[in-house]
Amino acid sequence: MARKRILVIFPKEWDREEFARGDYADYEFVYEGFDLFRFPSNAHLLIFDARRFVERLVRRWRGRIDGVFSNNEYFGALIAAGVAERLGLPGTPPAVVVTAQQKYYARLEQRRIAPEAVPEFSVFPFDVRDPSEVGLPFPLYVKPVRATFSVLVRRIENFAQLRRHLTFSWFEELIIRRLVRPFNDLMPLYTDFTIDAHHLIAETPLAGQEVNVDGYVRDGRVVFLGLCDAVMFRGTDQFERFVYPSRVPAAVQQRMRDLAGRLLTGMGYRHGFFNIEMISNPADDRIMLIELNPRLASQLAGLYKRVDGINPHRMLLELCTGEVPQAAPAHTGCRIAASLVSRRFDGRPLEREPGAAEVADVRRRYPDAEIMLYLKRGQALAREMKWLGSYRYAVVNMGSASEEALEQRYAEIRRGLQFSEEQRL
Repeated sequence: MARKRILVIFPKEWDREEFARGDYADYEFVYEGFDLFRFPSNAHLLIFDARRFVERLVRRWRGRIDGVFSNNEYFGALIAAGVAERLGLPGTPPAVVVTAQQKYYARLEQRRIAPEAVPEFSVFPFDVRDPSEVGLPFPLYVKPVRATFSVLVRRIENFAQLRRHLTFSWFEELIIRRLVRPFNDLMPLYTDFTIDAHHLIAETPLAGQEVNVDGYVRDGRVVFLGLCDAVMFRGTDQFERFVYPSRVPAAVQQRMRDLAGRLLTGMGYRHGFFNIEMISNPADDRIMLIELNPRLASQLAGLYKRVDGINPHRMLLELCTGEVPQAAPAHTGCRIAASLVSRRFDGRPLEREPGAAEVADVRRRYPDAEIMLYLKRGQALAREMKWLGSYRYAVVNMGSASEEALEQRYAEIRRGLQFSEEQRL
């Protein structure tokens, strides 16, 4: 039986790791796109032309691939949707991807479909000069209408703080403009939207437990994988871990599924994986929408695999080639799985970085754990601190029979990598 060839556009590290570790002998993977996070590969961003890139992929791969996808949120998911449409392959409609990713228009759609689940919001340009242009009273959350990894997402207390937040060096401004240019270039091909990605959205702050709702849609039918809790570092809005299964009450989880189904159906989301971020506030019994990500949350995929024995990556491959995804749950022995983030808030680089031998030894001793390192120094570190307020330097995905065993094994892995406990805080 011939292997199916899958085009993976701007592959994420979680995708490459999974395809290298897992059993995918019935698939052949071809990769397109540069690494956005490593120099010199990311220098391609300065000359990247998204429309020309789509045309090249269409010419090169017409009749030569069985499926195409991208879990890259910057512009990979939209490019993959456009390529799939041009080649007649299964994919999420590009107009739906644009609407989901452009946060202002996404909020308009959410308000139309589920007004009770949407906070107050407004849109304003990056070069805002007067508080009246913001459109909402302070305090508020601001975020670019097109951004990922919480870049420049911040709670803002007053207008002076907002102006400081939006003051950039010429190089930072260049990077921001280059990051959003592909979206701005592709958006007019699929929609008549007039507000481009050089804007921000302001929203009233939300409180409660953040939850990720994951699943896929095929022929308009919504199928859920599960719900993961997002846990923040105490006193911050920075992710410390994602935990599966969710601990929110079962009745609340069902309301979240119902809300997700309404949103997806209302938006015309007929095909593709999704990740929907919501927040549940027990104080007022409300569930609010944060955002819809039109892709598989590949960082979370392994959590479902560890606990439920299903393989979301294989299901994604089946979906993007027109097949019915096969869940095939199996007993794993894990009752809990987590994606654990090591993060610093003081802006200093690590006192000591793990060597290749140490990393290899930890991976050998904990073969079921996925370990991703994001070691930074210099301007890259400073830029992440400014844009995020912290920086992550490692992520460990793992599962265990109990929460206590999970914490113990995580501590052992951190010690093996020579990470001190103080560096987490």
